Amino acid sequence: MTFRFLLLFCVMSLSVFAQNIEESATAFAPQLISQFPNVRDFTMSETGDEAYITALDFSGSLSVLIELKKESDTWKAVGILPFSGAFKDLEPYLSPDGLRLYFASNRPLEGTEPKADFDIWYVNRKDLKSEWSVPINPGAPVNTSKNEFYPAVSANGNLYFTGDVLAESSKDDIFFSKWLGDKYAKPTRMTDAINTEGYEFNSFISSNESFLLFSGYNREDGEGGGDLYISFKEGAEWTPAVNLGPLVNSRFLDYCPYYDEKNNILYFTSNRSAVEIKPTLTELINELNKYENGQSRIYKISLPLKK
Repeated sequence: MTFRFLLLFCVMSLSVFAQNIEESATAFAPQLISQFPNVRDFTMSETGDEAYITALDFSGSLSVLIELKKESDTWKAVGILPFSGAFKDLEPYLSPDGLRLYFASNRPLEGTEPKADFDIWYVNRKDLKSEWSVPINPGAPVNTSKNEFYPAVSANGNLYFTGDVLAESSKDDIFFSKWLGDKYAKPTRMTDAINTEGYEFNSFISSNESFLLFSGYNREDGEGGGDLYISFKEGAEWTPAVNLGPLVNSRFLDYCPYYDEKNNILYFTSNRSAVEIKPTLTELINELNKYENGQSRIYKISLPLKK
């Protein structure tokens, strides 16, 4: 049975029992995440005890990378990464070996003024206990005068990212750049099995490149403000992307997927809201302070994708 058909079976079967998405997807570390106005993006080490997120203010003008550590089954914020904070940094992605952390940033190559566009950057470390290096910009051909966002990397170093410089319209598409051992090859736009006339962005690639999760907006089969999709690699071809359906997606923006391949858990960001009108001020304040209050929050759901 292929990955694709197994997933379709799982989605259809679980949807029968799930009344709505709120009963299926659960909040990730709610006490931790709720400290911040907005939190998005999630990436985790293969050991499962180290993670990175993006924390933002209400307007999105401030965006920093936060390190998390898991102690006694509880996630705790270690702090802002040493190189983050002066510019808008977001969308961290930890390589499968844990030795390189990619992210997007508007930091300049020189000087102190932020760039008008975002580039992909990364930091290295010698081992899992070492400090991160200073940020490195891989330069051309990956980075251009336009935006490059949301890097995702397979075990062999191949890079998948969001961009618009080579897109067939002004809308975002997902691109691929092969790792050549010491540099990246010229990026190519991924096939129409993934990219459409709508928006495709924020992808996750499995370590062996057997499947790709990504966010899509303004697609014909969308649930609402933005949905999560999956495509499988069969031979040299990618299968037509499948909407993960109401078990995962809501009528709000659902995006930024990360898949824990060891434990079969999908993590994603959502702006979903369960806020309701209340008759008293106290009740209303409590309602507005819910985890599901329309601000960016991280959720997780068990979703087996193995053969």
